[in-house]
Amino acid sequence: MRTLVRLYIGITLFLIAIGTLLVFSASGYFAAKHSSTFYFFNLHVIKAAIGIMAGIVVATVNYKVYEEYSKEILIVTILMLVAVLLFAPKVNGAARWINLGIVHFQPSELVRLVLILHLSKLIIVKKEKIKDFRHGLFYLLVWVFGVAGLVFLQPNVSLSIIIVLSSFVLLYVGGARVKQLLISFFTVAIFGGPLALLLQHSRTRILQYFHSLTTGDILNPQVLQAQIALGSGGFAGVGLGQSHQSNGFIPEAYGDFIYSILGEELGFLGAVLILTAYLALFFIGILIAKRVADKFAQLVVFGISFGIFLSAFINVAVTTGLFPTTGITLPFVSYGGTSLIVGCISVGIVINIALKNKQQNVGVVEI
Repeated sequence: MRTLVRLYIGITLFLIAIGTLLVFSASGYFAAKHSSTFYFFNLHVIKAAIGIMAGIVVATVNYKVYEEYSKEILIVTILMLVAVLLFAPKVNGAARWINLGIVHFQPSELVRLVLILHLSKLIIVKKEKIKDFRHGLFYLLVWVFGVAGLVFLQPNVSLSIIIVLSSFVLLYVGGARVKQLLISFFTVAIFGGPLALLLQHSRTRILQYFHSLTTGDILNPQVLQAQIALGSGGFAGVGLGQSHQSNGFIPEAYGDFIYSILGEELGFLGAVLILTAYLALFFIGILIAKRVADKFAQLVVFGISFGIFLSAFINVAVTTGLFPTTGITLPFVSYGGTSLIVGCISVGIVINIALKNKQQNVGVVEI
C-alpha cells in the first residue's frame, strides 16, 4: 500500500510541477498587462503551495470524520452555492466565485468532492435498497440533481454535467441498477437540454459544435489556435518557454487550454506522458480502493480518482475539438485557485484512507 501511496503522491506532484512550468511559460504575454510578467506565475505558486499544505493537513485527518459529518458538510457547501447565486457579482455573465483576496473561491468545485463523500455514505446506509428506485436510489438522486441544479443556475452547465456523470458512475459502482440510472439520466437530459439552450453562452457553444460536426468546419477560433499549437509541437516539442501560440493567439492560454501549450512545447511525447499520468493516477486509485477493507473508503477513493480522470479527459477532448468548448480545467496543471486546492485536498483524503487501511487486507469488497 505504501508503494501505491508514494506513486499517487508522486504523480500528483509531477502534474503540479509541470503545470507550474507551463503557467510560467503560457502566462507571460497576459501578465505583461499587470505589474509584472511573473504576475500569474506568482499567484499560481502561492495557490499550489496552499493546496499542497491543505492536502498534507487533510491527510492527517481520519477519513471517518467525513463519513460521520458528510451530510452537514454538504449542506454547508450547498448554502455557499446559494449565497454565490444571491450575492456574488457576475464575472463574464456567471456568478461562481467568492472573493477571498488572493483566491477567488468557487464553491462548485468543492461541492463535487463533498457530494462524493455523502453519496458514498448513503450507498453504505441504503445497502441493497439502492437497487430499489422508490425506496433507495431516488433519495440519492435528489442530492445529485439538487447540487447539479444549483451549479447549472450559476450558470455552469459543463460542471453540472460532470457532477451528474461522476455521481452516476459512483452510484453504479455502489450497486445501483444500470436501467434505473439510464432512465433517470435521459429523463433529466430531456428537460435539461432545452434549458441549456436558453443560456446564450451554452446555446452558442452547442450550436457551434453541431455546426462543426455537420459541415466539417473548425469549431471556433480558440480551438483552431489550440489545434495549431498541438500540431506545431511535432514529436518532441519546440521547448519549454518557446510557445508562439501563447502570445495572444489562445485567450488565457495558461487556463483551460493549457494542454495545447503543453503539446506545443513538449510535443507528442509530453502530451502522451501527461495523459499516461492521469490514467496511472486513476488505476492506482482503483488498486488502493481494492485493497481497502472499508466500503465507504473504497467508494470515496474510486469517486475521487474517477473525477480527476473525467475532468482531464473532458479538458483534452475540448482542446482537441472533440467536445464543445467548456470551462473545465486540466487537474493540477491549469492555472486556478479552487480547482487546484480542492484537488490537493482530494489527494489528501485518498492518502489518509490508504494509510489508515494499509494493514487491512481481508473482507475487501470488489469494485
